[in-house]
Amino acid sequence: MAESFNFELVSPERLLVSADVTAVVIPGTDGEMTVMASHAPVMTTVKAGVVKLSKADGAEDKFVVFGGFADILPTGCTLLAESAVHMDELNAASLESRIEAARNELANAEHHEHRSAIEDFIFQLTELRGAVSG
Repeated sequence: MAESFNFELVSPERLLVSADVTAVVIPGTDGEMTVMASHAPVMTTVKAGVVKLSKADGAEDKFVVFGGFADILPTGCTLLAESAVHMDELNAASLESRIEAARNELANAEHHEHRSAIEDFIFQLTELRGAVSG
């Protein structure tokens, strides 16, 4: 049996998860990464995507995050999300609403860097369509 560690998923609104897990898959901006117990210390940015938990009791769970940071230590992992919801709470309509809001922000963006960041976010959101409908 794999060793467990503490994982916390926090959004500005609330603490979504505080649980013992054996693995967490995080959508890092440089690529998806799996965190397990005794992981080397790392801090990474997180893009919009699905966080997959393998809990110590054998259950699995999924959350959708919309950006943030993950602080990974040998004893645990904390993901500070800009926004997050349980996978069951996200539907196609709410995702389309987020995409439309990002497109409106893109239309009003003045600086190249800001436009580029919004375009990346829209791409990440459109990739989530498959996860929501699948």
